[in-house]
Amino acid sequence: MGVSRLDVIYRKCLLTKLFIQGWGKPDDLKRIFEFRKLIGNRETCKNLVTRDYPLFIDKIQEQTDCKILDGHFISPLVHFLPGILPAESVKARFQFIVPKEWRRNYRPVCIHLAGTGDHFFWRRRTLMARPMIKETGMASLLLENPYYGYRKPKDQVRSSLKNVSDLFVMGAALVLESAALLHWLEREGYWPLGMTGISMGGHMASLAVTNWPKPIPLIPCLSWSTASSVFTTGVLSKSINWRELEKQYATHTVYEEEIIRMLEYCGTDSFKMGQDFVKNSPTSFGNLQNLDISSDILDFGGTGTGQMLGTDSAHQLHTHKTTMRASGAQKVRGVDETLSAVSSSSAHLDMLNTSAFSRERNRRSPHQQESLNFMKGVMDECTHIANFSVPVDPSLVIVVQAKEDAYIPRTGVRSLQEIWPGCEVRFLNGGHISAYLFKQGLFRQAIYDAFDRFIQKYSAKRHGLP
Repeated sequence: MGVSRLDVIYRKCLLTKLFIQGWGKPDDLKRIFEFRKLIGNRETCKNLVTRDYPLFIDKIQEQTDCKILDGHFISPLVHFLPGILPAESVKARFQFIVPKEWRRNYRPVCIHLAGTGDHFFWRRRTLMARPMIKETGMASLLLENPYYGYRKPKDQVRSSLKNVSDLFVMGAALVLESAALLHWLEREGYWPLGMTGISMGGHMASLAVTNWPKPIPLIPCLSWSTASSVFTTGVLSKSINWRELEKQYATHTVYEEEIIRMLEYCGTDSFKMGQDFVKNSPTSFGNLQNLDISSDILDFGGTGTGQMLGTDSAHQLHTHKTTMRASGAQKVRGVDETLSAVSSSSAHLDMLNTSAFSRERNRRSPHQQESLNFMKGVMDECTHIANFSVPVDPSLVIVVQAKEDAYIPRTGVRSLQEIWPGCEVRFLNGGHISAYLFKQGLFRQAIYDAFDRFIQKYSAKRHGLP
Protein backbone atom coordinates (compact mmCIF):
# COMPACT_ATOMS: atom_id res chain seq x y z
CA MET A 1 0.00 0.00 0.00
CA GLY A 2 1.36 3.43 -0.96
CA VAL A 3 1.19 6.69 0.91
CA SER A 4 -1.25 9.54 0.43
CA ARG A 5 -0.12 12.36 -1.84
CA LEU A 6 -2.32 14.73 0.13
CA ASP A 7 -0.49 13.85 3.34
CA VAL A 8 2.88 14.62 1.75
CA ILE A 9 1.75 17.83 0.07
CA TYR A 10 -0.01 19.10 3.19
CA ARG A 11 3.10 18.53 5.31
CA LYS A 12 5.27 20.37 2.78
CA CYS A 13 2.99 23.40 3.06
CA LEU A 14 3.61 23.69 6.80
CA LEU A 15 6.78 25.52 7.76
CA THR A 16 6.86 24.77 11.48
CA LYS A 17 9.78 22.81 12.91
CA LEU A 18 9.70 20.34 15.78
CA PHE A 19 12.22 19.95 18.60
CA ILE A 20 14.12 23.12 17.67
CA GLN A 21 16.01 23.10 20.99
CA GLY A 22 16.98 19.44 20.81
CA TRP A 23 16.47 16.42 23.03
CA GLY A 24 15.71 18.31 26.24
CA LYS A 25 17.61 18.37 29.50
CA PRO A 26 19.32 15.02 30.12
CA ASP A 27 18.10 15.05 33.72
CA ASP A 28 14.51 15.49 32.52
CA LEU A 29 14.90 12.52 30.17
CA LYS A 30 16.26 10.40 33.01
CA ARG A 31 13.40 11.37 35.32
CA ILE A 32 10.72 10.70 32.73
CA PHE A 33 12.25 7.32 31.78
CA GLU A 34 12.20 6.25 35.43
CA PHE A 35 8.62 7.44 35.78
CA ARG A 36 7.65 5.56 32.61
CA LYS A 37 8.41 2.34 34.47
CA LEU A 38 5.71 3.28 37.01
CA ILE A 39 3.02 4.22 34.52
CA GLY A 40 3.96 1.35 32.24
CA ASN A 41 2.58 -1.07 34.84
CA ARG A 42 -1.10 -0.82 35.73
CA GLU A 43 -0.53 -2.25 39.19
CA THR A 44 1.93 0.50 40.11
CA CYS A 45 0.08 3.27 38.25
CA LYS A 46 -3.54 2.71 39.27
CA ASN A 47 -3.05 4.16 42.75
CA LEU A 48 -1.02 7.22 41.75
CA VAL A 49 -4.19 9.32 41.39
CA THR A 50 -6.64 9.07 44.26
CA ARG A 51 -10.33 8.49 43.63
CA ASP A 52 -11.19 11.79 45.29
CA TYR A 53 -8.65 13.87 43.38
CA PRO A 54 -10.07 17.43 43.38
CA LEU A 55 -11.54 18.99 40.23
CA PHE A 56 -13.29 22.35 39.99
CA ILE A 57 -16.06 23.69 37.74
CA ASP A 58 -15.45 27.34 36.84
CA LYS A 59 -18.31 28.19 34.49
CA ILE A 60 -21.53 26.69 33.09
CA GLN A 61 -23.00 27.78 29.77
CA GLU A 62 -26.55 26.90 28.75
CA GLN A 63 -26.99 25.98 25.08
CA THR A 64 -30.12 24.94 23.21
CA ASP A 65 -29.26 21.24 23.25
CA CYS A 66 -26.58 20.97 25.91
CA LYS A 67 -24.71 22.47 28.81
CA ILE A 68 -21.02 23.32 28.52
CA LEU A 69 -19.05 23.17 31.75
CA ASP A 70 -15.54 24.61 31.94
CA GLY A 71 -13.30 23.29 34.70
CA HIS A 72 -9.75 22.84 35.89
CA PHE A 73 -7.52 20.89 38.24
CA ILE A 74 -3.83 20.69 39.02
CA SER A 75 -2.03 18.08 36.95
CA PRO A 76 -1.18 15.11 39.18
CA LEU A 77 2.20 14.93 37.46
CA VAL A 78 3.48 17.86 39.56
CA HIS A 79 3.32 15.64 42.66
CA PHE A 80 5.64 13.03 41.14
CA LEU A 81 7.93 15.04 38.84
CA PRO A 82 7.96 18.55 40.31
CA GLY A 83 9.28 21.23 37.98
CA ILE A 84 9.15 19.12 34.83
CA LEU A 85 5.94 20.70 33.49
CA PRO A 86 6.13 24.31 32.24
CA ALA A 87 4.39 26.70 34.63
CA GLU A 88 1.66 27.33 32.06
CA SER A 89 0.86 23.62 31.84
CA VAL A 90 0.47 22.89 35.54
CA LYS A 91 -3.23 23.77 35.56
CA ALA A 92 -5.17 21.22 33.49
CA ARG A 93 -8.26 22.65 31.79
CA PHE A 94 -11.23 20.74 30.45
CA GLN A 95 -14.61 21.32 28.86
CA PHE A 96 -17.58 19.04 29.55
CA ILE A 97 -20.41 19.00 26.97
CA VAL A 98 -23.51 17.40 28.49
CA PRO A 99 -26.90 16.85 26.82
CA LYS A 100 -29.85 18.53 28.47
CA GLU A 101 -31.78 15.28 28.24
CA TRP A 102 -30.35 11.77 28.39
CA ARG A 103 -31.91 9.37 25.92
CA ARG A 104 -31.45 6.21 27.95
CA ASN A 105 -31.39 5.23 31.60
CA TYR A 106 -27.63 5.70 31.79
CA ARG A 107 -25.33 8.65 31.11
CA PRO A 108 -22.41 7.77 28.80
CA VAL A 109 -19.35 10.02 28.57
CA CYS A 110 -16.44 9.83 26.17
CA ILE A 111 -13.18 11.65 26.96
CA HIS A 112 -11.51 13.16 23.87
CA LEU A 113 -7.77 13.85 23.90
CA ALA A 114 -6.33 16.38 21.47
CA GLY A 115 -4.33 15.60 18.37
CA THR A 116 -1.34 17.54 17.10
CA GLY A 117 -2.21 21.21 16.65
CA ASP A 118 -5.60 20.90 18.36
CA HIS A 119 -5.48 23.92 20.68
CA PHE A 120 -8.31 24.87 23.05
CA PHE A 121 -11.64 23.02 22.57
CA TRP A 122 -13.49 24.39 19.56
CA ARG A 123 -12.29 21.82 17.03
CA ARG A 124 -13.25 18.73 19.03
CA ARG A 125 -16.42 20.41 20.25
CA THR A 126 -17.54 21.26 16.70
CA LEU A 127 -16.47 18.10 14.86
CA MET A 128 -17.13 15.45 17.50
CA ALA A 129 -18.86 16.52 20.72
CA ARG A 130 -21.81 18.49 19.33
CA PRO A 131 -22.62 15.89 16.63
CA MET A 132 -22.46 13.16 19.30
CA ILE A 133 -25.03 15.05 21.37
CA LYS A 134 -27.28 15.28 18.32
CA GLU A 135 -26.82 11.71 17.09
CA THR A 136 -26.92 9.68 20.30
CA GLY A 137 -27.12 12.03 23.27
CA MET A 138 -23.63 11.02 24.44
CA ALA A 139 -21.66 13.50 26.54
CA SER A 140 -18.07 14.43 25.77
CA LEU A 141 -15.28 15.65 28.01
CA LEU A 142 -12.47 17.51 26.24
CA LEU A 143 -9.12 17.72 28.01
CA GLU A 144 -6.59 20.29 26.87
CA ASN A 145 -3.10 18.87 26.32
CA PRO A 146 -0.10 20.27 28.16
CA TYR A 147 1.84 22.63 25.82
CA TYR A 148 -1.39 23.48 23.95
CA GLY A 149 -3.97 26.27 24.17
CA TYR A 150 -4.10 27.88 27.61
CA ARG A 151 -1.36 25.45 28.66
CA LYS A 152 1.12 26.51 25.95
CA PRO A 153 4.43 27.95 27.18
CA LYS A 154 4.83 31.61 26.23
CA ASP A 155 8.02 30.99 24.26
CA GLN A 156 6.61 28.06 22.27
CA VAL A 157 5.63 28.76 18.65
CA ARG A 158 2.22 27.31 17.84
CA SER A 159 2.32 23.50 18.22
CA SER A 160 6.08 23.17 17.82
CA LEU A 161 7.33 21.37 20.90
CA LYS A 162 10.79 22.69 21.67
CA ASN A 163 12.28 19.45 22.96
CA VAL A 164 11.82 15.76 22.33
CA SER A 165 11.35 15.35 26.09
CA ASP A 166 8.29 17.64 25.93
CA LEU A 167 6.34 14.93 24.11
CA PHE A 168 7.13 12.42 26.86
CA VAL A 169 6.18 14.88 29.59
CA MET A 170 2.91 15.53 27.77
CA GLY A 171 2.18 11.81 27.63
CA ALA A 172 2.93 11.18 31.29
CA ALA A 173 0.76 14.13 32.31
CA LEU A 174 -2.16 12.99 30.15
CA VAL A 175 -2.07 9.47 31.60
CA LEU A 176 -2.51 10.82 35.13
CA GLU A 177 -4.91 13.60 34.16
CA SER A 178 -7.14 11.12 32.34
CA ALA A 179 -7.26 9.01 35.50
CA ALA A 180 -8.29 12.06 37.52
CA LEU A 181 -11.12 12.79 35.08
CA LEU A 182 -12.31 9.18 35.01
CA HIS A 183 -12.43 9.11 38.81
CA TRP A 184 -14.38 12.37 38.87
CA LEU A 185 -16.90 11.11 36.29
CA GLU A 186 -17.39 7.94 38.31
CA ARG A 187 -18.02 9.97 41.47
CA GLU A 188 -20.62 12.01 39.59
CA GLY A 189 -22.45 8.85 38.51
CA TYR A 190 -21.70 8.86 34.80
CA TRP A 191 -21.58 5.48 33.04
CA PRO A 192 -20.27 4.03 30.83
CA LEU A 193 -17.02 5.92 30.38
CA GLY A 194 -14.71 5.67 27.38
CA MET A 195 -11.77 7.40 25.72
CA THR A 196 -10.91 8.46 22.19
CA GLY A 197 -8.66 10.77 20.25
CA ILE A 198 -7.44 11.41 16.74
CA SER A 199 -3.81 11.05 15.68
CA MET A 200 -1.62 11.93 18.68
CA GLY A 201 -4.80 12.15 20.76
CA GLY A 202 -5.64 8.56 19.90
CA HIS A 203 -2.21 7.38 20.98
CA MET A 204 -2.37 9.31 24.24
CA ALA A 205 -5.83 7.87 24.92
CA SER A 206 -4.39 4.39 24.35
CA LEU A 207 -1.65 4.99 26.91
CA ALA A 208 -4.19 6.30 29.42
CA VAL A 209 -6.51 3.31 29.02
CA THR A 210 -3.68 0.82 29.62
CA ASN A 211 -3.56 2.09 33.20
CA TRP A 212 -7.28 2.17 34.00
CA PRO A 213 -8.04 -0.85 36.22
CA LYS A 214 -11.48 -1.56 34.74
CA PRO A 215 -12.91 -2.49 31.34
CA ILE A 216 -13.35 0.66 29.27
CA PRO A 217 -14.17 1.42 25.61
CA LEU A 218 -11.20 2.83 23.70
CA ILE A 219 -11.37 4.24 20.17
CA PRO A 220 -7.98 5.46 18.92
CA CYS A 221 -8.35 7.01 15.47
CA LEU A 222 -5.44 7.47 13.05
CA SER A 223 -2.87 6.20 15.55
CA TRP A 224 -0.91 2.99 15.90
CA SER A 225 1.44 1.18 18.26
CA THR A 226 4.39 3.60 18.58
CA ALA A 227 5.47 7.15 17.79
CA SER A 228 8.96 6.07 16.73
CA SER A 229 7.91 5.52 13.12
CA VAL A 230 6.03 8.84 13.11
CA PHE A 231 9.21 10.78 13.81
CA THR A 232 11.70 8.67 11.85
CA THR A 233 9.92 7.44 8.72
CA GLY A 234 6.65 9.41 8.54
CA VAL A 235 6.24 12.77 6.85
CA LEU A 236 6.58 14.53 10.21
CA SER A 237 10.24 13.47 10.22
CA LYS A 238 10.78 16.26 7.68
CA SER A 239 9.75 18.81 10.31
CA ILE A 240 12.36 17.80 12.87
CA ASN A 241 15.46 19.88 13.56
CA TRP A 242 17.79 16.95 12.95
CA ARG A 243 20.89 19.11 12.76
CA GLU A 244 20.52 20.26 16.36
CA LEU A 245 19.69 16.74 17.53
CA GLU A 246 22.76 15.34 15.78
CA LYS A 247 24.99 18.04 17.24
CA GLN A 248 23.77 17.48 20.79
CA TYR A 249 24.05 13.72 20.54
CA ALA A 250 27.58 13.96 19.18
CA THR A 251 28.85 16.47 21.75
CA HIS A 252 27.14 15.33 24.98
CA THR A 253 28.27 11.87 26.07
CA VAL A 254 25.45 11.57 28.60
CA TYR A 255 23.11 10.32 25.86
CA GLU A 256 25.46 7.50 24.92
CA GLU A 257 26.88 6.68 28.34
CA GLU A 258 23.83 7.03 30.60
CA ILE A 259 20.50 7.51 28.88
CA ILE A 260 20.81 4.66 26.39
CA ARG A 261 21.35 2.28 29.29
CA MET A 262 17.98 3.29 30.75
CA LEU A 263 16.03 2.17 27.70
CA GLU A 264 14.04 -1.01 28.16
CA TYR A 265 12.41 -0.85 24.75
CA CYS A 266 14.90 0.41 22.17
CA GLY A 267 14.02 -0.14 18.55
CA THR A 268 12.42 -3.56 18.95
CA ASP A 269 10.66 -3.13 15.62
CA SER A 270 13.67 -1.88 13.65
CA PHE A 271 14.64 -5.26 12.20
CA LYS A 272 11.02 -6.04 11.32
CA MET A 273 10.77 -2.61 9.67
CA GLY A 274 13.69 -3.45 7.37
CA GLN A 275 12.27 -6.86 6.48
CA ASP A 276 8.79 -5.56 5.74
CA PHE A 277 10.05 -2.67 3.68
CA VAL A 278 12.19 -4.91 1.52
CA LYS A 279 9.38 -7.46 1.24
CA ASN A 280 6.99 -4.80 -0.08
CA SER A 281 9.61 -2.87 -2.00
CA PRO A 282 8.26 -3.06 -5.58
CA THR A 283 5.11 -1.18 -4.57
CA SER A 284 5.93 0.90 -1.53
CA PHE A 285 9.33 2.06 -2.73
CA GLY A 286 8.03 3.03 -6.14
CA ASN A 287 5.17 5.04 -4.70
CA LEU A 288 7.48 6.95 -2.39
CA GLN A 289 9.90 7.64 -5.23
CA ASN A 290 7.13 8.99 -7.46
CA LEU A 291 6.09 11.37 -4.70
CA ASP A 292 9.58 12.87 -4.68
CA ILE A 293 9.92 12.51 -0.93
CA SER A 294 13.33 13.37 0.43
CA SER A 295 15.42 10.45 1.59
CA ASP A 296 15.21 11.77 5.14
CA ILE A 297 11.69 10.35 5.32
CA LEU A 298 12.86 6.86 4.37
CA ASP A 299 14.74 5.02 7.06
CA PHE A 300 16.33 1.65 6.43
CA GLY A 301 18.43 1.59 9.56
CA GLY A 302 17.99 -0.44 12.68
CA THR A 303 19.50 -0.88 16.07
CA GLY A 304 19.88 -4.61 16.00
CA THR A 305 18.02 -7.84 15.62
CA GLY A 306 14.64 -6.74 16.88
CA GLN A 307 14.46 -7.97 20.46
CA MET A 308 13.71 -6.41 23.80
CA LEU A 309 16.79 -4.52 24.88
CA GLY A 310 18.01 -4.24 28.42
CA THR A 311 21.45 -3.27 29.73
CA ASP A 312 23.29 -5.74 27.50
CA SER A 313 21.57 -4.49 24.38
CA ALA A 314 22.16 -0.89 25.37
CA HIS A 315 25.84 -1.82 25.51
CA GLN A 316 25.50 -3.27 22.02
CA LEU A 317 24.06 0.00 20.79
CA HIS A 318 26.97 1.81 22.46
CA THR A 319 29.44 -0.51 20.69
CA HIS A 320 27.60 0.02 17.40
CA LYS A 321 27.91 3.79 17.88
CA THR A 322 31.64 3.60 18.58
CA THR A 323 32.25 1.38 15.58
CA MET A 324 30.40 3.75 13.28
CA ARG A 325 32.55 6.65 14.42
CA ALA A 326 35.73 4.65 13.90
CA SER A 327 35.09 3.69 10.31
CA GLY A 328 33.85 6.04 7.64
CA ALA A 329 33.28 3.06 5.36
CA GLN A 330 30.50 1.85 7.68
CA LYS A 331 28.29 4.93 7.43
CA VAL A 332 25.08 2.97 7.39
CA ARG A 333 25.98 -0.16 9.25
CA GLY A 334 22.44 -0.32 10.62
CA VAL A 335 21.19 -0.69 7.05
CA ASP A 336 23.68 -3.43 6.23
CA GLU A 337 22.94 -5.38 9.42
CA THR A 338 19.22 -5.26 8.77
CA LEU A 339 19.46 -6.28 5.15
CA SER A 340 22.02 -9.03 5.74
CA ALA A 341 19.34 -11.17 7.37
CA VAL A 342 16.76 -10.53 4.66
CA SER A 343 16.03 -13.13 2.00
CA SER A 344 17.89 -12.40 -1.27
CA SER A 345 15.01 -12.99 -3.65
CA SER A 346 15.07 -11.32 -7.05
CA ALA A 347 12.46 -8.77 -5.97
CA HIS A 348 14.61 -7.79 -3.03
CA LEU A 349 17.71 -7.48 -5.18
CA ASP A 350 15.88 -5.35 -7.72
CA MET A 351 15.03 -2.88 -5.00
CA LEU A 352 18.54 -2.87 -3.61
CA ASN A 353 19.93 -2.00 -7.04
CA THR A 354 17.81 1.10 -7.51
CA SER A 355 19.75 4.33 -7.69
CA ALA A 356 17.57 5.94 -5.04
CA PHE A 357 18.39 3.25 -2.50
CA SER A 358 22.08 3.50 -3.31
CA ARG A 359 21.99 7.23 -2.76
CA GLU A 360 20.29 6.69 0.61
CA ARG A 361 23.04 4.35 1.74
CA ASN A 362 25.76 6.80 0.75
CA ARG A 363 24.21 10.03 2.00
CA ARG A 364 23.58 9.27 5.64
CA SER A 365 26.51 10.15 7.89
CA PRO A 366 27.39 8.24 11.07
CA HIS A 367 26.06 11.11 13.21
CA GLN A 368 22.77 11.09 11.33
CA GLN A 369 22.33 7.35 11.77
CA GLU A 370 23.23 7.52 15.47
CA SER A 371 20.67 10.28 16.08
CA LEU A 372 18.03 8.38 14.16
CA ASN A 373 18.67 5.21 16.17
CA PHE A 374 18.56 7.17 19.41
CA MET A 375 15.28 8.79 18.38
CA LYS A 376 13.79 5.33 17.73
CA GLY A 377 15.01 4.15 21.09
CA VAL A 378 13.65 6.99 23.22
CA MET A 379 10.36 7.13 21.30
CA ASP A 380 9.78 3.41 21.72
CA GLU A 381 10.71 3.62 25.40
CA CYS A 382 8.02 6.18 26.19
CA THR A 383 5.38 5.63 23.52
CA HIS A 384 5.39 2.00 22.37
CA ILE A 385 2.14 0.37 23.42
CA ALA A 386 4.00 -2.88 24.14
CA ASN A 387 5.86 -1.06 26.90
CA PHE A 388 2.58 -0.61 28.81
CA SER A 389 -0.02 -2.95 30.28
CA VAL A 390 -2.65 -4.54 28.06
CA PRO A 391 -6.12 -2.99 28.60
CA VAL A 392 -8.35 -4.98 30.94
CA ASP A 393 -10.65 -5.93 28.04
CA PRO A 394 -9.06 -5.47 24.59
CA SER A 395 -12.32 -6.48 22.90
CA LEU A 396 -13.61 -3.01 23.79
CA VAL A 397 -10.91 -1.41 21.64
CA ILE A 398 -11.85 -0.32 18.11
CA VAL A 399 -8.95 1.17 16.18
CA VAL A 400 -9.67 3.26 13.08
CA GLN A 401 -6.76 3.61 10.67
CA ALA A 402 -6.21 5.05 7.18
CA LYS A 403 -4.76 2.63 4.63
CA GLU A 404 -2.43 5.20 3.05
CA ASP A 405 -1.47 7.14 6.17
CA ALA A 406 1.88 8.88 5.60
CA TYR A 407 1.91 10.38 9.10
CA ILE A 408 1.54 7.07 10.96
CA PRO A 409 3.64 4.46 9.10
CA ARG A 410 2.72 0.88 9.93
CA THR A 411 5.41 -0.83 7.84
CA GLY A 412 7.72 -2.78 10.09
CA VAL A 413 5.87 -1.80 13.27
CA ARG A 414 4.18 -4.37 15.49
CA SER A 415 0.45 -4.33 14.93
CA LEU A 416 -2.01 -3.51 17.67
CA GLN A 417 -3.76 -6.84 17.04
CA GLU A 418 -0.52 -8.58 17.97
CA ILE A 419 0.00 -6.51 21.13
CA TRP A 420 -3.67 -6.40 22.17
CA PRO A 421 -5.24 -9.70 21.03
CA GLY A 422 -8.98 -9.29 20.59
CA CYS A 423 -9.02 -5.63 19.57
CA GLU A 424 -10.71 -4.63 16.31
CA VAL A 425 -9.01 -2.59 13.57
CA ARG A 426 -11.04 -0.81 10.91
CA PHE A 427 -9.24 0.53 7.84
CA LEU A 428 -10.43 3.52 5.82
CA ASN A 429 -9.44 4.34 2.27
CA GLY A 430 -7.15 7.33 1.85
CA GLY A 431 -4.58 9.00 4.06
CA HIS A 432 -4.30 10.83 7.35
CA ILE A 433 -5.49 14.26 6.23
CA SER A 434 -8.41 13.07 4.10
CA ALA A 435 -9.62 10.82 6.91
CA TYR A 436 -9.48 13.68 9.40
CA LEU A 437 -11.35 16.02 7.06
CA PHE A 438 -14.00 13.67 5.71
CA LYS A 439 -14.33 10.59 7.95
CA GLN A 440 -15.28 12.06 11.33
CA GLY A 441 -18.65 10.34 11.05
CA LEU A 442 -16.92 6.96 10.91
CA PHE A 443 -14.87 7.87 13.98
CA ARG A 444 -18.07 8.64 15.85
CA GLN A 445 -19.70 5.40 14.68
CA ALA A 446 -16.75 3.46 16.06
CA ILE A 447 -17.27 5.21 19.39
CA TYR A 448 -20.95 4.23 19.45
CA ASP A 449 -20.10 0.64 18.53
CA ALA A 450 -17.48 0.34 21.28
CA PHE A 451 -19.87 1.74 23.90
CA ASP A 452 -22.66 -0.60 22.73
CA ARG A 453 -20.24 -3.51 23.00
CA PHE A 454 -19.38 -2.47 26.55
CA ILE A 455 -23.04 -2.17 27.57
CA GLN A 456 -23.84 -5.61 26.17
CA LYS A 457 -21.01 -7.19 28.15
CA TYR A 458 -21.16 -5.30 31.43
CA SER A 459 -24.58 -3.73 32.05
CA ALA A 460 -25.84 -6.83 33.88
CA LYS A 461 -22.80 -6.83 36.19
CA ARG A 462 -23.38 -3.17 37.00
CA HIS A 463 -26.85 -4.06 38.25
CA GLY A 464 -25.57 -7.03 40.24
CA LEU A 465 -26.87 -9.66 37.86
CA PRO A 466 -24.87 -12.78 36.94
